[in-house]
Amino acid sequence: MLYGGDYNPEQWPREIWDEDMRIFKKAAINTATINVFSWANLQPSENEYDFSELDEIIEMLTNENYDIVLGTSTAALPAWMCRKYPDVTRVDFEGRKHHFSHRHNHCPNSSNFQLFAQKLVSKLAERYGNHPNVKIWHISNEYSGECYCDNCAKAFRDWVRDKYKTIEAVNEAWNMTFWGHRLYDWEDIIPPNYLGDGISDTAAAFAGLSIDYRRFNSDSLLANFVMEKEEIRRYDETTPVTTNLMGAYKPLDYFKWAKEMDIVSWDNYPSHNTPLSHTAMNHDLMRGLKYGQSFMLMEQTPSQQNWQPYNSLKRPGKMRVQSYQTIAHGADTIQFFQMRRSKGATEKFHGAVIEHVGHEETRVFREAAELGKELAQLEDTLIGAETKARVGILFDWDNYWALEYTSGPTVDLYYVDQIQRYYETLYHNNVAVDIIPLDADLEKYDLVLAPVLYMIKEGVAEKIERFVENGGTFLTTYMSGIVDQSDNVHLGGYPGPLRELLGIWVEEVDALAPEKRNTVEFVKDEWDKNSYECRMLCDLLHLEGAEAVAHYSSDFYKGMPAVTKNAFGKGEAWYVATLPEQEMLQEIIDHLLETKGIVGFGVQPEGIEITSRSKEDKEYIFVMNHTEEEKNVTYNFEDYQELLSSAEGKETLQLEPFGVRIYTKKA
Repeated sequence: MLYGGDYNPEQWPREIWDEDMRIFKKAAINTATINVFSWANLQPSENEYDFSELDEIIEMLTNENYDIVLGTSTAALPAWMCRKYPDVTRVDFEGRKHHFSHRHNHCPNSSNFQLFAQKLVSKLAERYGNHPNVKIWHISNEYSGECYCDNCAKAFRDWVRDKYKTIEAVNEAWNMTFWGHRLYDWEDIIPPNYLGDGISDTAAAFAGLSIDYRRFNSDSLLANFVMEKEEIRRYDETTPVTTNLMGAYKPLDYFKWAKEMDIVSWDNYPSHNTPLSHTAMNHDLMRGLKYGQSFMLMEQTPSQQNWQPYNSLKRPGKMRVQSYQTIAHGADTIQFFQMRRSKGATEKFHGAVIEHVGHEETRVFREAAELGKELAQLEDTLIGAETKARVGILFDWDNYWALEYTSGPTVDLYYVDQIQRYYETLYHNNVAVDIIPLDADLEKYDLVLAPVLYMIKEGVAEKIERFVENGGTFLTTYMSGIVDQSDNVHLGGYPGPLRELLGIWVEEVDALAPEKRNTVEFVKDEWDKNSYECRMLCDLLHLEGAEAVAHYSSDFYKGMPAVTKNAFGKGEAWYVATLPEQEMLQEIIDHLLETKGIVGFGVQPEGIEITSRSKEDKEYIFVMNHTEEEKNVTYNFEDYQELLSSAEGKETLQLEPFGVRIYTKKA
C-alpha cells in the first residue's frame, strides 16, 4: 500500500530534506505527493520555466526508493498571471471580481488559464512522464467553486445551445413564461448569480436555469481536468491519473467525473462530532463512483485539522482505527496532509507526521510509524479486494441540486441528510452498502433505497419498474417523483412516473414547523412498537393498489396512510410518506432485510463497526472499536485467524479502545 502524503520540501531549506528522509524511513513511509502547489516556482514569468528544484526533489525521492504521486500544480495561480491576465480569476455569485488570492481561484473558461495550464502540464509530462518512480498523476487539487464572469456567461450560452438546440426549447425547459421571462435570443441568457435570477446559492427564481448552471460549472471544471489528462497522455500513456475529491461535495457531479478518472481519490476530514456512519457513507460513495473499484485516500490528518470550528486532537489510537475504517470500505492507500507542519500561513496548525518541534519523538509520529509498519506487513494482501453488497442506495447530483434549489415546502430538507438517515439503518446492522448512480445495474441488488428521489429523468422510472418486476424490493420517500430533469413538475399527480409502481397518489404535502409533530401508528401489531412521532413533511396520500403499513394518528389527516407497500410483478415497492423517528425507520429497514434474507454482522455495541472485503475467494473481516472504552464484540471468530498478529480467533472478542482486528478464515 502507498503510505505517505503531501510533502512540500520547497518550503524548507535543503538540509531539512535529508532530515525528513531519515525520519520518514522510521515510519515505513513509501510514497510522497509532491508539486501540488508549485506553479509559482516552476514558472516565475510568462516565458520562463525552472524545473531544477523539482528535479532535485524527484532525484532525492528516487534515491530513497519512494513512489511518487506527482501533482500538476494548477490549483494555485502565479501572481504574474493574475496581474497580466485578469480574466484568469473568478467573478463570484455576488458579481465581485476576484484578484490574486488564496487558491481554487481560476475561471475554468478563461482561455488564458487553459493555455498556461496546458503548457505547464505538457512540460511536466514530457519531463517526468516516463519516470519509473512516478506512480500516479495528481491533477490540480480539490476542484471547487463557481465562476460567473463574462467568459463563463458566453461558454454557458454555448453549453445551453448545444443541449437544447433552440431558444424555444430553453423557454420551455426553464418555464420562462413564469414572470414573463421569455427569452428571445441566446444573448438573453444570464448566469444565475445575485445580479440575475439567483436568489442565493441555495435558492433560485428559475430552478431549471440554476440546475443547468450547476451542470455547466461541473462540466467546465471537468473539462479543465480532461484537458490536463489528455496533455499527460501525449507523453505518458499508462500512469493512472486522479484528482482528490471531497466526499458528497455539492457543486461537482462526481459520478460524471469518475468516468474520466483512472482511480478515485479523496480527502477525509471528519470533525470531532461527525457520526461514524457518515464517514463510512462517504467512503462507500467514493467506492461507488467507479462501480465498486477501490480508491485512494489522498489526504487525512494524523492529528488535527486547522480549518474547522473546533479542531480537536485525535485521541491515541484514533488515527489508526480511522485508517483501517478507510481500508475496510475500499481504500488501497493511506496518505496524509501533511508530512511536515508548515511554519506559516493558514495551515500552520494543520497536523503533520513531523510536528513543529522537528523530530520524531512525538506521540503523533510514533502512531504514524506503528501504522506504517503494519501496512508494510500486510504488503498487497488487501489491494483490489472488493466489497460484496446486496443493498444499493441511489445517489444523484442532479437530485441533490434540484431538491435544495426548490422553493418549498420546507427549508429544513437536505439531500445528504436524508440519504444518511437510511444509510444509518444499514450501518446499525453492519450490512454492506453500495452507493450507486442512476445508471447502475440495479439487478445486482436485492434491495434498493432511493430517499427523496425528487427528480425523475427519462428512463429512470422504467428501470426501477423492471428491477421490482424481476423480484427486487425498492423503497422511496416523500418528495419523490415530483419533477423532470428541468425541475418542471410531472403533471397528473405525485409521485409522477413512480405512481403506478408505488400504487399511491399523493394529493397534498404538509410541512410541519420545527416544533410541530404528528404521530404514526403501524396498522398491524407485528411490529416492535406501535406508535412513533414524525416531523418535517407529511404526504397526504390515497391508495391506488398499495397496502397501508402505517397511518397518521393525529391532525385532520388522521387515518391516512403514512407507510405503504405495493406488490409489483415479483417484487415490492415501499413508500415512506413522512420523516419518522429513526427507531421506526430502523424497524422498517430491519423488516426489509429480513424479508430479503440479507444478514450483515449484526447489531453491535455502540462504536463497534464490522465490515469486510473479499479477494480471490478469501473474505477479510475488519472489526473496529471507534471508542475510548473496551467493548465486547458479539460475533464468533473461532474458525478465523487474525491477519496482523496471526493470533487464533476466539468465540468471544474483547476489543481494546480504538482496537482493530482483521480476520480471515483458517486455511
